[in-house]
Amino acid sequence: MTDLDVAQLQRRLADFAASRAWEPYHTPKNLSAALSVEASELLEIFQWLTPEQSARVMEDTDTAFRVTDEVADVLAYLLQFCEVLGIDVLAALAAKIDRNEKRFPVPSGVEPTERHSSE
Repeated sequence: MTDLDVAQLQRRLADFAASRAWEPYHTPKNLSAALSVEASELLEIFQWLTPEQSARVMEDTDTAFRVTDEVADVLAYLLQFCEVLGIDVLAALAAKIDRNEKRFPVPSGVEPTERHSSE
């Protein structure tokens, strides 16, 4: 992980758009559509892979680059969308996790599964 934070990234994205006079196009409708398109481009990489192949997708340098690039596009549009609507993306996520923990309690007798780590 880097020392970048969400607000800093949102500012860079806003500055990038402003310097190109793109703000009129960055409406919630347009940004949500762009987010959907980019998420679809990420999905396209995995479309015909088996579950096993999809789990190993980062082992191929070219495919790993494509996945990483599409993830960046999805995040960029999500951050811009949240900026335009004044949504604190981290607070929204934390609140959603809280609701899900209440909505889907851990069943008794269930052992946690092993998590994959990027480290």
